[in-house]
Amino acid sequence: DAGFSVVSGGGPRLMEAANKGAYAGRSPSVGLNIRLPHEQHANRYQNITLTFQHFFARKVMFVKYAKAYVVMPGGFGTLDELVEALTLIQTGKTTRMPVILVHAPFWSGLLDWFRETLVREGVIDKDDMNLLSVVNTADEVLDVIFRYYEETGFEASEAEQEIKLNL
Repeated sequence: DAGFSVVSGGGPRLMEAANKGAYAGRSPSVGLNIRLPHEQHANRYQNITLTFQHFFARKVMFVKYAKAYVVMPGGFGTLDELVEALTLIQTGKTTRMPVILVHAPFWSGLLDWFRETLVREGVIDKDDMNLLSVVNTADEVLDVIFRYYEETGFEASEAEQEIKLNL
């Protein structure tokens, strides 16, 4: 209801919950579905449904129009999309935005590995860990998003618009 569209993977479980919450609100609920042989079917709580044949195109759509990237517990696809978003932000191929991991206990092992292996080995900078926020509640998600945009402003600069155009 704050004016953000909600974009999810468009499938069941947590994706459906995200779409359902948005569908009941004032902003559009968008599902970015992927054709898989036996896994995903679009949930019914989508104002806009887009279906992709390939993961790479779907991942670009997740990041290209995002103002925040909220990541719920998930499997390999979730990890792939998370790391892709972090890589694009880290390398300046997309604009900086809040990347929020929800449910700290789920993410703790991965974050420990990032710090204890990737940072220690020098393959990422310790400041790259600041690209992430970890929260446990919906209110905390909103706090991170609103605090970020209160500090940075919501309007994209010309440079940010150019980055998004070229993504």
